Amino acid sequence: MISPVPPQIHVLYENSAWVPPLREALEKEGFRVRLVHVNEGLVDPSTPPPEGIWMNRISPSSHTRGHVHSVELARQLLYWLESRGRRVVNGLCAFELEMSKLRQDLVLRRHGIRTPRTVLAVGREHLLEAAATFNGPFITKHDQGGKGLGIRLFHDPRELERYLDGDRFDAGPGARMILQQYISAPEPFITRVEIVGGRFLFAMRSSTAQGFELCPSDVCNPMPSRREKLQMGATGLFSPSPITAGEPLVQKYIRLCNDEGIEIAGIEFVEDARGNRYTYDINGTTNYNRTLGARIGVEGMGEVARYVRRTAIPGRRPQRIAC
Repeated sequence: MISPVPPQIHVLYENSAWVPPLREALEKEGFRVRLVHVNEGLVDPSTPPPEGIWMNRISPSSHTRGHVHSVELARQLLYWLESRGRRVVNGLCAFELEMSKLRQDLVLRRHGIRTPRTVLAVGREHLLEAAATFNGPFITKHDQGGKGLGIRLFHDPRELERYLDGDRFDAGPGARMILQQYISAPEPFITRVEIVGGRFLFAMRSSTAQGFELCPSDVCNPMPSRREKLQMGATGLFSPSPITAGEPLVQKYIRLCNDEGIEIAGIEFVEDARGNRYTYDINGTTNYNRTLGARIGVEGMGEVARYVRRTAIPGRRPQRIAC
């Protein structure tokens, strides 16, 4: 039987540095790849979008690379594409969820997944009001985050007040700030679970010893090779996790992704001294570290490309999720 030729795939992106591994994997699966940079442009509702599959790769941290219009333009593009019946990988529902830590908390709770106490506040007065309700340390982060943006640890509201009045305060897009219960982990790492097409791919540990900017992309955080590690005595930022597909928490993640229309995700949790796991982040624009992938025998973008090819076959289109 002759395998069907994949349709053209249009990749919505804003960070060109993240494109090569995905493009290489898609072309290896036989796709003709068209890159669509999203920051400025137009949307004409009277004109049908080009045929083919569309993939959303717009990050919540796009404004940090000078692409201040990417998120808002992507919202309109995704709505246009889906309203005209185009197949979009990680479409509007997944996108809106990735753009808000508050929405992520609400969705995680709805699926019975433990989260740290989370409050959204806009404005100095309300930030301090929210801080006063925390019994113990708390962290701040941007509601539209990515790259660990806005993450700072505070032990009491007075520390936060001094930060708010200083020159280094950044409220992030829309000035929406998240205050979140600080979970003290006995070991300095968080765990990230990668899911593609409703299937567990792998899990990894990300070291928090040097901070919280834990993007796994080779561009963000290149890992040393095994030989370089031996020469430098380095442990590396990322390492394999013993978490497996059979873990009850992983199964909850998979059900959440299936129910919420998230096809590609990296979901992060931290474990406290009592073994309680707190989930706090859902990454839709997930990247993979090739060095770690080679070590554990998983090619992340290759798995993504193969999943997209499977769903490109007529009759295999995932159901549209209302959001």
